[in-house]
Amino acid sequence: MSLASTNIHARPNRSWWKQNQQMLTPYLFLIPGIVFFLVYVIVPVFQSFWLSGFDWDGLGEKEWIGLANYRELFDDSAFYTSLNNNVLWLVLYMVAVPLGLAIALFLNQKVRFMRAYKSLFFFPFVISQVVVGLIFAWFYAPGFGLFYLLIEWLTGRGIAVLADPDLVTYGIIAAGLWPQIAYTMILYLTGLNAVDPEQIEAARLDGAKGFRMLWFVILPQLRPATFIAVVVTVIGALRSFDLVSIMTDGGPFGSSRVLSFYMYEQALSEYGYRMGYGASIAVILFLIMLVFISGFVWKMVGDERKGF
Repeated sequence: MSLASTNIHARPNRSWWKQNQQMLTPYLFLIPGIVFFLVYVIVPVFQSFWLSGFDWDGLGEKEWIGLANYRELFDDSAFYTSLNNNVLWLVLYMVAVPLGLAIALFLNQKVRFMRAYKSLFFFPFVISQVVVGLIFAWFYAPGFGLFYLLIEWLTGRGIAVLADPDLVTYGIIAAGLWPQIAYTMILYLTGLNAVDPEQIEAARLDGAKGFRMLWFVILPQLRPATFIAVVVTVIGALRSFDLVSIMTDGGPFGSSRVLSFYMYEQALSEYGYRMGYGASIAVILFLIMLVFISGFVWKMVGDERKGF
């Protein structure tokens, strides 16, 4: 018997786990995240769809009413006010993406005191939304708020932003943009660190600079950061609850309501305890988010396949 055949017979049989360990290990790390996502995201989504067909106060017996909650919802003027405000949030909130990019491009330069500048721009991201709401509530406060005093000095008459039904939503959106711009800036700063310097140098040799350099060389490499920034900004605009609750509690006269706050009012506040009606609002809000995010994902996948 040869030495080679002796070694083959002497080698112990490897277990199934040893043979497939490298292939299975990534899936084992993913399983906990998938389980949590299913239990705390997917299952509640389907529960909301199911609950929206009931008349239920959260404690007593559920009464199946089918689509009655949706029929009432589409005749509810407060729902349309909330929906219009959410659309306004969505449109104006998208300003955070280009502004975050512009600040990131500025902070990516090598200038003196850059660390201090980065700290100043990073600060809004690390503070709580509750604190942001209180800061801007004081900023707009009639009589002593800095914004009120500034407008009074410029025009002779101050403006109580949070007490004006026509201006209150714009005031809250401005408060929300402060930390949102900081967040998109961080995403773009991270993306700029991954930009290929060789492509930058090649573009410079070809005479590209300024806007052409940004549009044709830098932005294509920032596509992953842009995707995350847009998705997070859309979600933030559509679930804008905390600032509305802290700054105005939906007022004045319900003019600053958004869908997430109106859902809370109907389902959990002392004015509501209508779990089924609140769930129907949550379903509408979920479908709006799904349409926007799915459309953007579809566009991103299409661009990747085309090689742009």
